[in-house]
Amino acid sequence: MRDRLRALEPDFWRAPSAHNTQPWTLTYAGDEAVIGWDPSRALPVSDPTGRDLRLSLGAFVECCLIVCTDAGLSVGFRPDPGPCRAGVLHAAARPYATPFRTADVRDRGTNRGAYHPGRLPDGLVAELAGVRRLACRDLADLLYVADLHQFADRDVTRELRAWLRLTRRHRRYLLDGLTDRALALGRAEAAGLRASLALYPALRPLGLPRALAAASRGLLDHDGDVLVLVGPVEDELGMGRVLMRHWLTLSRHGYAAHPLSQIIDCDPTRRELAGRLGIADPRTLLHVARVGRPVAPAARSARTRA
Repeated sequence: MRDRLRALEPDFWRAPSAHNTQPWTLTYAGDEAVIGWDPSRALPVSDPTGRDLRLSLGAFVECCLIVCTDAGLSVGFRPDPGPCRAGVLHAAARPYATPFRTADVRDRGTNRGAYHPGRLPDGLVAELAGVRRLACRDLADLLYVADLHQFADRDVTRELRAWLRLTRRHRRYLLDGLTDRALALGRAEAAGLRASLALYPALRPLGLPRALAAASRGLLDHDGDVLVLVGPVEDELGMGRVLMRHWLTLSRHGYAAHPLSQIIDCDPTRRELAGRLGIADPRTLLHVARVGRPVAPAARSARTRA
């Protein structure tokens, strides 16, 4: 089974991850494969609790099982947490039950561009377990505060900059991180952002964080939806699998998602969002994304295994 799994790895790697860090690892031992993560691809500053890491590992697990089923392999997953370890892919008595195919995994993508106006159909939202829906404009104020908080933090901004690939000359442009195309930036916008971040220490006291936060003010100023995933903190890996299924469902219907995790990375906006949703424990807010029908297809994100 090892050789067949290795052949499927490029599709396993189509799972989403924060900043497109692709933190997963697969280590083979006999007919099993241990799913772990590479600490150098984690985000210790902007994701100190490891929430986004565990969500991405869950999404990776789901992608592996879907792709294996479509390839005719009976593979299961056994949680087995440990240091830099999430669990094990193993031979199973029957294929994983899923409505999705490898083509769905390949077609899904994050879209940070413009969306057509319009709300999601109620019936579609009802299919997405654990999701709360808000109008885009109802969260515009929280997004600005969260962006300002993010760009005002030197360490968070430094970590973000390390994963930006804003020019095709970047040595890792085709491998990982957030490219100018993935961020839907034009050449001049990408060059401006590169210059601003390069001069961050000098420009920060002059108001650069406010300027960067203001650049996304219009992101939620339209008729659309934001979806918030709510679930148990102790099962973030399992909720990552749920989130992957949600994204695949949306993609099948022609919708895309744009993560806005900064809203729940900032404690004040996270508490405020929990209050607006009537959620007692803000920690159970696990993921936030604007969702809609994109005006144009997104650029395919880079992968270390293609």
